[in-house]
Parts: sequence; C-alpha cells; structure tokens
Amino acid sequence: MTDDSSNDFGAPGPSGTRGTHGRSPLPDAADRGRTSVADDVVEKIAGLAAREVPGVHALGSGLSRTFGAVRDRVPGGSAKSVSRGVKAEVGEVQTALDLELVVDYGVSIRTVARTVRENVVSAVERMTGLEVVEVNIAVTDVKLPEDYDEEPDSPASTRLQ
Repeated sequence: MTDDSSNDFGAPGPSGTRGTHGRSPLPDAADRGRTSVADDVVEKIAGLAAREVPGVHALGSGLSRTFGAVRDRVPGGSAKSVSRGVKAEVGEVQTALDLELVVDYGVSIRTVARTVRENVVSAVERMTGLEVVEVNIAVTDVKLPEDYDEEPDSPASTRLQ
C-alpha cells in the first residue's frame, strides 16, 4: 500500500505533503535562486532617504554638485542626480554607505546627521533586506541664507521671460 499523502509525481496529496520517492524535498520557493542588489540601487535608496530629512540642503561636494547641475540640464543626463553624494559598498548580506551632505544654516549638524543615518538605515534595510553596518556622513558645506538668492537651480532663475 502506498502513502496517501502524495501521488506518484510528487504533487501534494490529500495531507498536503509532497511525495519524494527517494528524492530530497523541494526547497521553499524563496530559496530557489539568488537575489543580488547593485551598488547603484542602494545609493539611490540612501540618497532619497537622506533628502527627506529637514535640514539637508543637498548631497555631494561642491564640485560634484556643479557637474551635476550641468548634467541635469542635458536631456537624459539627470539619472545620477538621485545618488549624487552617496557611495555604497554592497556585499551579499551587508552594505556600508558614505554620504556627503550640505546642510542648511542654523540647523544642528549632529541632529541632522543622526536623523539622516536613522532614515537611511531604515529605508535601505527595509527595501533591500541588507544589513547596514555603517553610514559615514561628511558635512561638506553649509547653505547660508544669502546663498538662496544666487542658486542657479532655483525656479525664478530658470523662468523664461
């Protein structure tokens, strides 16, 4: 007599188990393959998460922001702007991030950095499943109030007249 928990082809029988007929059981569907996450994906997630924090004016050093502003004006050239100022090293289960921030004048840099770190860790771990082992933050500039009038990216300066 055969076990009524499976049919001859390994399909689930009445009890819901698979017949193996000498074979090892099939792995769970989640274990059938490998998922890798590219550095660029982690950089984009981290860049967006950092920009959500109040007090963060921009990401990147002065030179990268200048080149980025030129690249943003070229059609199809703005793909990198989301991850500007973010560098990720991604392993199989862990990632480490370096961010360059420009903060608004008057904010607590320590508080902004802590909030950015928390937001980045939360977003990257939630979306990728990778463990974030470190988020290094370098504040490269502070945006002064009088600098807001001179910004080339402001809507007032790019408006046609």
